[in-house]
Amino acid sequence: QVQLVESGGGLVQAGGSLRLSCAASGRIYSSNAMGWYRQAPGKQRELVATVTSGGTTNYADSVKGRFTLSRDNAENTVYLQMNSLKLEDTAVYYCQLENMRPGARFYYWGQGTQVTVSS
Repeated sequence: QVQLVESGGGLVQAGGSLRLSCAASGRIYSSNAMGWYRQAPGKQRELVATVTSGGTTNYADSVKGRFTLSRDNAENTVYLQMNSLKLEDTAVYYCQLENMRPGARFYYWGQGTQVTVSS
């Protein structure tokens, strides 16, 4: 099993910054990806950013240039630095880990952390 512990989040004014952290433990494959998704009220969960164990990152267009995802492989931890936050970034942010092996994918989710951007 895999456990994901999220931290960070909270209330910030528009234009401000926040940093989210997610630490993974348990059975983590050498080939994996970690990242963040978010879900705003009344909307579907959407990708924010992911990074593979090899260091390849993927960002949603809506956050490119504002958010930066980094990874500490030794600690199995990812950090999402969110700058220039907008009202529309308000959502519950969920950490995800994807374990990969040939022919199979296994997904694990954190409990979610609230990010609220105020005007």
